[in-house]
Amino acid sequence: MDLQLKEEADRLSIPFRFNPIVSTIENLDIESLGIKTGEALAVISVLQLHSLLAIDEEVVRRNQQSLQQFLETDLNHLYIASASSSTSSELSLSASPKMESFLSSLRRFSPKLMVITEQEANHNGFTLIERVHNAMKFYAALFDCLDSTKTIAPIEQQKVEKMLFGEEIKNIVACDGAERKERHEKLEKWILWLELAGFSRVPFSYYGRVDASTMLQYYSDGYSFTEENGCLVIYWHEIPLFSVSAWSFR
Repeated sequence: MDLQLKEEADRLSIPFRFNPIVSTIENLDIESLGIKTGEALAVISVLQLHSLLAIDEEVVRRNQQSLQQFLETDLNHLYIASASSSTSSELSLSASPKMESFLSSLRRFSPKLMVITEQEANHNGFTLIERVHNAMKFYAALFDCLDSTKTIAPIEQQKVEKMLFGEEIKNIVACDGAERKERHEKLEKWILWLELAGFSRVPFSYYGRVDASTMLQYYSDGYSFTEENGCLVIYWHEIPLFSVSAWSFR
C-alpha cells in the first residue's frame, strides 16, 4: 500500500508522506502522530475499529437492572418487559466510550478522507447463542472462500485459518467483557455511529468500483459486491463478508 500510494502521488505531483503505525488501535495516541496543521490527512482502518467496542457487559447489566428496579415501583410487569427490551435496543445503538473518545480525537484533525473496512456481521450480541449462530454462518463462508482463493499457498492458508480466523472465533465465543475484542457489527451500525460523530459518507467513484470488481475476480469468481447506502459490501456468493465505507469530516 505504501509503494502504491507513493507512486500515485508522484504521478500527480502531490507531496506525500506515509505514516505506518505499529500499535494496537486501543493504545494509539493520535496526539503523538506528528500531524502538521494544514496537512491533508487520510486515515485507513482495516478490521480494527470494532475492537474499540469492548466494554464490561456486567456494568451494562447492572445499569439495566437498576433501571428495571426503578420502573418496578410504578409500572406493571407488561410495561417493564417492554421497557427492558427498549433499553437493550437503545444501548446497542450507542458506541462504547473508547469508540466515542477515538472518533472525537480524530475529528479534531478534520481528516479529508477516512476509509473503513469491517466485517459485515453481528458478533456483538449479549447472548452466547446469538454470537455462536452468527459466527458459524460468517466463518463457514470465510473458510469456503479461502479454500477457493487461487493465489494462496496451502501453508499460508493454514496459518490464516489457525492464527487469524481461529483466534477470532475463540474470542467471540469464549471471552466476555473487556477481553472480547472481536465485536463485529454490521454496516448500518457503523453508519449510525460515524454520522453521530460528525462524519459524512463519501461515495465511491465509478473507476473505484471497476477496480474493486477486477481485483475481486482475480482472487475468485465467487466474490461480488453491491453498493449499499453509498458504501460497498463484499459478498462470497450470497453471504456478506466485509463492508468498505469512505468518510470525511463535515
